[in-house]
Amino acid sequence: MIIWIASYPKSGNTWLRALLSTYYYSKDGKFDQTLLKKIDQFPTNRYLKDFKFNKKIPGDSCKYWIAAQEKANLDKKLKFFKTHNAFGKLNNNDFTNNSNSIGCIYVVRDPRNVISSLKNHYQLNDDQAFRWMTNEKNYIYNIQKFEELGYSDFQFISSWSTNYKSWKIQKKIPIKLIKYEDLLNSTYMVFLDIIKFVSKITNSTQRIDKNKIKKTLRYTTFEALKKNEIEHGFSEAVTDREDKNKKIPFFNLGPKNNWKNILDDNYRVKIENIFEQDLKDLNYKK
Repeated sequence: MIIWIASYPKSGNTWLRALLSTYYYSKDGKFDQTLLKKIDQFPTNRYLKDFKFNKKIPGDSCKYWIAAQEKANLDKKLKFFKTHNAFGKLNNNDFTNNSNSIGCIYVVRDPRNVISSLKNHYQLNDDQAFRWMTNEKNYIYNIQKFEELGYSDFQFISSWSTNYKSWKIQKKIPIKLIKYEDLLNSTYMVFLDIIKFVSKITNSTQRIDKNKIKKTLRYTTFEALKKNEIEHGFSEAVTDREDKNKKIPFFNLGPKNNWKNILDDNYRVKIENIFEQDLKDLNYKK
């Protein structure tokens, strides 16, 4: 069965993967980039390569999402999957169901900070990033490997608001909704709560190792992950559009990404207007 680590892009998904993979799959609570491979992304070509769909048509792979999950679950082992996909149907095909999934941890982040991270990661200007995160029909794929893989890793993300609410309101699987800001400011307590959630939905009787949690947190701070990227690179960093020998830093601003200091006021107002109710519901103050 699958536990999803879901989020809109640039909302803390990779950090949470680092935390979970280090706690569950390391022997000593020390982070290593190879541990991230224990929490794979879905959908990707790896899980869809045996199904016949048109790799040149965006979304054609969605008709095999459920079948691919059924195949991945044949080993009857618990697994975490990362996704940015919205919950629900695409072309009348479900993204997942309660036969394949046991729960979800969803990370939501203040959209006024998401826009800055999107700008850096995808090399966009303010207007492009704003239109990107408000586009209800938006999707992502690996543009660097498009000629090889086509749209096999197509993910329908929709807008920031629709993505977050699609997981929040669904009733098929249990969900643990966490705010990136809470994970940042109260990392131990929030992460402990996540571990308890995983234990509950999996009916685990294994003791929660609080010492390992503390050690995990020491090795997965933003500063530690950024230092690791500088020294060893990072597999999920994208290539600079103008300099193919250069990578865009994946761990960029982290806690310093504060919309109050860096976001253009015109776009702040636009975001606050279009996502007004969501900001209120999530208690994101102006």
